[in-house]
Amino acid sequence: MLLAFNFSFGQDKDDVLLTVDGDPIMTSEFLRVYNKNLDLVKDESQKDIDGYLKLFTEYQLKLKEAKRLKLNEDAKYQREFLRYKKQLTKNYLSENKVTDVLVQEAYDRSNIDIKASHVLVRLDENAKDTLSAYNQVLTLREHLLNEGFDKLKKEAHDGKTVFVEDLGYFSAFKMVYNFETAAYNTAVGEISMPFRTRFGYHVVKVDDKRPSRGTITAAHIMIALQQKDSLLDPEERINDIYKKMQQGESFESLAKQFSDDKSSAAKGGQLAPFKSGQLSSTKFEDEAFTLKNDGDISEPFKTEYGWHIVKRISLKPIQPLEDLKPSLESRVKRDSRSKLINAAMVKELKKRYEISYNSNAKAYFESLLTNNYFTRSWRLPEDFKKDEELFKINDRSFTYNEFGRHLMSAQRIYMNKNTAFLNIIDKEFESFFEKSILQFREDNLELENKDFADILKEYRDGLLLFDLMEKEVWNKAAKDTVGLEAYYEKYKSKYQWNERVKVVMASSADKAVAEQAAKMMKRNKSEDDINNALNTEKEKNVIFTKGTFDFNDNKLPDDFETKKGVSKIYENNEAFHVIEVNDILPAGVKTLEEAKGNVINDYQAELETNWIKDLHDRFKIEVNEKALKKVKKKIKKQ
Repeated sequence: MLLAFNFSFGQDKDDVLLTVDGDPIMTSEFLRVYNKNLDLVKDESQKDIDGYLKLFTEYQLKLKEAKRLKLNEDAKYQREFLRYKKQLTKNYLSENKVTDVLVQEAYDRSNIDIKASHVLVRLDENAKDTLSAYNQVLTLREHLLNEGFDKLKKEAHDGKTVFVEDLGYFSAFKMVYNFETAAYNTAVGEISMPFRTRFGYHVVKVDDKRPSRGTITAAHIMIALQQKDSLLDPEERINDIYKKMQQGESFESLAKQFSDDKSSAAKGGQLAPFKSGQLSSTKFEDEAFTLKNDGDISEPFKTEYGWHIVKRISLKPIQPLEDLKPSLESRVKRDSRSKLINAAMVKELKKRYEISYNSNAKAYFESLLTNNYFTRSWRLPEDFKKDEELFKINDRSFTYNEFGRHLMSAQRIYMNKNTAFLNIIDKEFESFFEKSILQFREDNLELENKDFADILKEYRDGLLLFDLMEKEVWNKAAKDTVGLEAYYEKYKSKYQWNERVKVVMASSADKAVAEQAAKMMKRNKSEDDINNALNTEKEKNVIFTKGTFDFNDNKLPDDFETKKGVSKIYENNEAFHVIEVNDILPAGVKTLEEAKGNVINDYQAELETNWIKDLHDRFKIEVNEKALKKVKKKIKKQ
């Protein structure tokens, strides 16, 4: 959506292009939207200025209607919009130099996997007296050096205050930033000196560092754990398929015939490329990366999703930084590294804005604190100077009252602690100032940054239109049973079944085996009888598939003859098949229930068309033909 033609209009006057019920829409807004979406529309008529103006006008009509219905005042809408605004704002509230350094560091670390273990002595994040925990972890480090990991884990790990854990392999972003940094700065075989994270004091022992495993392209055959056919055993099925593979049958052919992963089966089981940590199944990743050569195939293995056989197709090393930079930037801003970015941003904003401080403020607030603060029972006094100015950013004044509320909220952090009042005031003032200056930047971002303002407007309007369409079209179509039935009755001839067949299909890579299966099927032998006769414990020569298939289903041969009984031998998907047709279901009109999804979609389109007509009747549209002519002239020059 960010692709657009670059138009330069110099100092031209921004004319009103059209008015919707008296509200002006400027030429610049139309051109911005038109140029941004020009490459995305497939309908050539929509690239025509007049055609696109029609769509743009309908869009503005819908916005007008949404505001008339006050959907923009709905609490759910406002929550969703503010959530998006907050997320988008993060992309604009960063210090680029610091971000670039962190991105480069993350990329370098992503090229290396670390195998490590650690010792942790838990410590409250806000604790000031840390010497005892430091000395304890230092002692445990000595035991780790002298006695080894296993003995220390057995003697010291309690899972509450002391943790001795094997972390396996990890890379950038898998651990909190402080821990990650300590691990990458520790040599293989060495144990770091104690360092602190928000969890407490650690030491980390690095057992191995290896180059990243890169990006693998693989294919798989999956038999899902949950099967419609209650008699089908997934483990037995995958082992049968593996036997057929060992007998020389094609992996791709077997994937097309039997894999339950519909998204990859038609492509011979091939998956999109992935790297370590990208899939939801660690087991699957490890099995895939264990394969040494392109073309290697694993033995059957089980994950939480089903039974698999995986084939390695290719393996590529880690991508260049230029290709990964956008995704790394996003991860850096979500990670604990963001604290470094925020600190740099605050430093930059201090230079950008005019800031003044009340030099008496800290001493005043220190005098207000009592020991009740540590029991969360502290309150601001009745004579509190709430209107006094704490500090000022440009023309925005921040008061004692705002910082006082911040201190009230922060009590939970210091519950049952014994922290000096001066330390509390210093830390919370710094926290409040950082939050305030970043919030000031955020509140003014629409005025300071046009790109941000444009993106935010698009989302604001898009979210509003989604709610409007849901209310006026989508929900009506789904819930208006009378109208839906009337629409179906009027147009039901559009909703047709193709001819279908209900079949039992025996598949084999060996034509002779398929012929034997055909003979037995003609003698009305059961599936179990045929399996027992043609399959052995070591060899799976035939596999059965049952179901109802459209004539165009790719599991059926292209030249398949649709007649009841046992078919001839067909060759399809690199295997031989004999098909017993139990029933032929003729083409015909679908019932409303069978066609419901398509009927609802079509009914929605009709409702929307009629609704747009009503909006044209409700709101007056005026087009400035002179401005439109200028728009057309400008675009033709590009």
